[in-house]
Amino acid sequence: MRRLISKLTPRQQEILDLITASVRELGYPPTRAEIAARLGFRSANAAEDHLQALARKGVIELTPGASRGIRITDPHRERAGHERAGQSARAQGMSGLQLALPGAEQLCLPLVGRVAAGHPILAQEHIEQTLTVDPAAFSVRPDYLLKVRGMSMRDVGILDGDLLAVKSSSTAQNGQIVVARIGDEVTVKRLRTLADHIELLPANPEFEPIRVSADQPFAIEGLAVGLLRGALD
Repeated sequence: MRRLISKLTPRQQEILDLITASVRELGYPPTRAEIAARLGFRSANAAEDHLQALARKGVIELTPGASRGIRITDPHRERAGHERAGQSARAQGMSGLQLALPGAEQLCLPLVGRVAAGHPILAQEHIEQTLTVDPAAFSVRPDYLLKVRGMSMRDVGILDGDLLAVKSSSTAQNGQIVVARIGDEVTVKRLRTLADHIELLPANPEFEPIRVSADQPFAIEGLAVGLLRGALD
């Protein structure tokens, strides 16, 4: 029987599991309406009540005014990550004991700050420092951390100053959050590929989508696979 996190009701645990699965599989948390639809609530307000209860218990943090502004707090994300790592190892015929132990493995990731025009994103001059993180915090192993600047992705919980965990990739699927280069500018947006052009979509109504035509220099640098907040505090 699956062990519940202390002091959570079964319904609260179900919602937490749904948020965790959404972040792991899609790269962002669900909206209140999506939670309500998945769990059969009459309205998004019922989902909001449960989210507020989870926030009061310190399991999640909520960003006011952001439809996807839900972040699982570090201790609970770490616990879920270790449990998933242990389950994966056992499924492969391994004991899973070493992977499940906190601190058994550490991942050193370069932290990329501002990217100079025309330079590779991992050029040495862009790397501000190297941070040691727990690999179990991510379902996909990242290659670097990118310091987020601005609030264009606010509604998926990506805020100014956050550290976005990025897996290097030159390809992406529709709907994924990507690190993209347009000419000399690097940006974090959601990818939408259409028949005759590409759009990079913000997650904040105060920002306009970026349209990329076929004749513009464009490249995908990586995929967003996680988020760290307060790591530099």
